[in-house]
Amino acid sequence: MSGILILAEHRRGELRPGVLEAIGAAEQLRSGAGGDVSVLVIAPDPSKYISGVSVGCVDEIIAMADGAAEDFEPHLVQAALAQVIKDRAPSVVLVPHSVDGWGMAPALASDLNTGFASDVFSVRYEEAELVATRAAYREKVFVELDFPGKATVVLTLRSGAFAAPTTPASPRVTKMELGSSEALPSKHLGWKDPPPNGGIDIPGSAFILSIGRGVGDEARVEGFLELADSLGATLGCSRPIADNGWLPKARQVGQSGQLAAKCKLYIAMGISGSVQHQWGMKHVETIVAINKDPEASIFGIAKYGIVADMMEIADELQAQMASAG
Repeated sequence: MSGILILAEHRRGELRPGVLEAIGAAEQLRSGAGGDVSVLVIAPDPSKYISGVSVGCVDEIIAMADGAAEDFEPHLVQAALAQVIKDRAPSVVLVPHSVDGWGMAPALASDLNTGFASDVFSVRYEEAELVATRAAYREKVFVELDFPGKATVVLTLRSGAFAAPTTPASPRVTKMELGSSEALPSKHLGWKDPPPNGGIDIPGSAFILSIGRGVGDEARVEGFLELADSLGATLGCSRPIADNGWLPKARQVGQSGQLAAKCKLYIAMGISGSVQHQWGMKHVETIVAINKDPEASIFGIAKYGIVADMMEIADELQAQMASAG
């Protein structure tokens, strides 16, 4: 049992960033895992993704075209991965911790009785034993996991946790046919266009003030819209606010919302800092966190932290803006 297998996720004809990050993780594990680093590309035309994954430590690209679909089909991808795992017996299988990865990786590990850990942000070998680190209890503790007795371990990797390699590689390409995929219980029918955003541009905003469940009441949201406007910021929010319908989905920052791609200053008010929310904003250069809970995860990524009631801080900001005006 040796080697590392990486799933090449793609969507709408584009390789997903998590694939290159998985190759970066493989570089950290290669000496301990032994064997080759292989990337599995499942697509009607795998050749269009080959150059994109020919980087870093990649030794081999497994091109699987027969019976493949261009769009993600969880049961088809699971069947393809299971086929390669049974054939190659890799020590580690790396999958991006994405909505697609969630759709099949746990079932894959269960069906094959492999080791499994999700949302992993650190990996290493200790005396020939694989150790994966993930968070628990809303990021308040980090947990180190090992996998005794498991010849193969499936890991889903947190977005942004591993550096993507840039050095070109010249891997060999191996063609493989997908076995029978009869009676698959799901089929991709098409994509729905996102709802109109009403002029809200979270990805393009340089300054975002976001509110979370700490706001407490829908009636208070209007005041934060006014505060954001007076500060010259775009008002964002965490998922509970959007799920409650207090603000439109276009304002949600996070993995199931928007990426604050061009943000330079991010003020998080009453936001605990879940992994999903951090995905959308943890890269921002200056993060200011305001929360009553000194143990809130958001303080772990903030440049400045204020342990206080967000409403009191909001009132003081409004007062300062009024006096300045």
